[in-house]
Amino acid sequence: MADLKTMKGVSEKDRRMIADAETLLGPEPDSMGVVKNYFWGNLRQELLFPYPDIAHDSPQETAECDQLLARLEEYLKNEHPALEIDQDQHLPEWVIQRLFELGVLGLTIPKEMGGLGMGITSYNRVLEMIGKYCGSTAVVVSAHQSIGCKAVMLFGTPEQKERWLPKLARDWLSAFCLSEPNVGCDAGGQETHCEISEDGEHLILNGEKKWATSGAISGLFTVMAKQTINGKERVTAIVCTPDMEGIDIFQKNRAKCGIRGTWQARIRFTNVKVPRSNVLHKEGHGLKVALTCLNYGRCTLSAGMLGGAKRAKDQAIKWAQTRYQFQRPLAEFELVQEMIAHMSSLCFAMDSVLYMTTGMLDRHDEDIMLETAICKVFCSEMGWQSVNDAVQIMGGEGYMTENEVERIFRDSRINTIVEGANEVMQGFIFGYGAKQLAEQMLGVKEAVDDFRFSPAVIRAAIPLASEVLLGIRRRSPDAPSVSDELRPHAERLCRQISELTYQFKKASQKHDAKIIERQCVQARIADAAIYIHAWACTLSRLDRDIRAGTDGTEFEANKAAALHFFEIAELEIANRYRGLYENADKSMLKAASAALKHADTLPNSDYFIHEKSPNAQDTGMAPKQDSIKQFPGHHHYVAGGTGREAMESAG
Repeated sequence: MADLKTMKGVSEKDRRMIADAETLLGPEPDSMGVVKNYFWGNLRQELLFPYPDIAHDSPQETAECDQLLARLEEYLKNEHPALEIDQDQHLPEWVIQRLFELGVLGLTIPKEMGGLGMGITSYNRVLEMIGKYCGSTAVVVSAHQSIGCKAVMLFGTPEQKERWLPKLARDWLSAFCLSEPNVGCDAGGQETHCEISEDGEHLILNGEKKWATSGAISGLFTVMAKQTINGKERVTAIVCTPDMEGIDIFQKNRAKCGIRGTWQARIRFTNVKVPRSNVLHKEGHGLKVALTCLNYGRCTLSAGMLGGAKRAKDQAIKWAQTRYQFQRPLAEFELVQEMIAHMSSLCFAMDSVLYMTTGMLDRHDEDIMLETAICKVFCSEMGWQSVNDAVQIMGGEGYMTENEVERIFRDSRINTIVEGANEVMQGFIFGYGAKQLAEQMLGVKEAVDDFRFSPAVIRAAIPLASEVLLGIRRRSPDAPSVSDELRPHAERLCRQISELTYQFKKASQKHDAKIIERQCVQARIADAAIYIHAWACTLSRLDRDIRAGTDGTEFEANKAAALHFFEIAELEIANRYRGLYENADKSMLKAASAALKHADTLPNSDYFIHEKSPNAQDTGMAPKQDSIKQFPGHHHYVAGGTGREAMESAG
């Protein structure tokens, strides 16, 4: 198979980016997952139909989760200080203890280690419930279990699990230390480093981490650091505890727009001696640890967003029914009805995508990196749109703090940024989703250019030429076996899958090597794939409900919402394809260039500049923090402590 890095016309900068991405992502799985197959024009029905059903696969766990959800909602409705947490920018210690007592913070940890031993779907049901009432608490729970202690659960040795998991199930919070001042979405660009000590028993850790959720109140950190192994720099995952000498949590938190009750720490590591027995997985294999954990974090982020969006939707609909203007309830106005239908459709589709993805994780599907990425992008983007509709329906009252929707609105905004900014995820979905197909196409092109016409080349070249030169679409995949009333929607979905592979091939022919840097083109194709996948998940979910004989007003509302979503998805996909041919990209690039040239004339001292800027560090305006609540840092030397003890004693 051809290699995209060797393609003519690819700049050296882009070659390095592709090589870094390949190192970051690791080898391709033997079997392509659902989303990669869309790019080939295929539908892997067996992975999508029937819809995953934990109640069928594990009725005992479902019953236990239902009971936990009932106890949890009673606490969240009657005791949880969501408004206080947001206003005080602090999660009280008694709340953390209560979450441990309920079992929420040890939900996925095995029972023999003190947890509840539940699966990913049950865990996300709990996160959805928490997100319905308090976005800050949802983030703290997610950061602890999805990425913090998940690394120990998945990659720890039996001894490591025995040592740490009981504490993480009942007492310690955990933090995931990946991001740095110069490392955000570029997970492989770690500047924190470690080296083997002279005695060979320790790793000496130096560097700085940023945005470590709950870092100031955690008893365990999973730290990613570069390590030179056989002359090459690799990433190693190391477990640290806050009592280790040389660890300085020099900033507990910063005041922020949303999820204000969460604390994101900055941690400095100075010659920290970490036993090599604290390495997770293997030295040099830390990226696998990080990326695997992020798959889980992207789902729980989506679950918290879904809970908030559903809460805002229900509140807004109730408001529309009871708020009168011009002697009529708002719900009678068609533009308000449009927003109600939009919220309902997006929430049902988000629900369908989320629990399809958790079902894939629970059954250990081999190739799910794109599916979890789409789950994150779709739920964060659609959730934000849905909450925005809710605020609009409630008008001025929606902007008021005591009505809760304002808090959900602020808490939601971060979700399009964290766990991989959505713009980065669009490029990831495009590049990783189409990589194998693109390399096959490149191989055919190179063979034809070199007049190497083997039978294999001819078999691949003829249908490819028919598509890109003659516009002959490949045959649509067979529609899944769904209930009769959904069959037309299944057939439309399959036509969209056929169109996706055609439009990708046409875009590749048109832009050739330049497509690697044409992010607007990539985003349009990625968006089409995202909507196709959401359509497939929603279709499967609705088909399950119909086959189960579900009825009642909730079912009828969900059914109508799903059918409306199919219409929304088809229109959005058509808009993305039209954008491949009719767009304002040329004028956009000129306008951006002109704006950048003008910005060069403005003094840096009037603006905020990134603290680690390679071309303008220390030239920007100092942030004015006199009226902003400050969170002073301090050293943690609490033997075996959780970090929360030191925080509480320090006031």
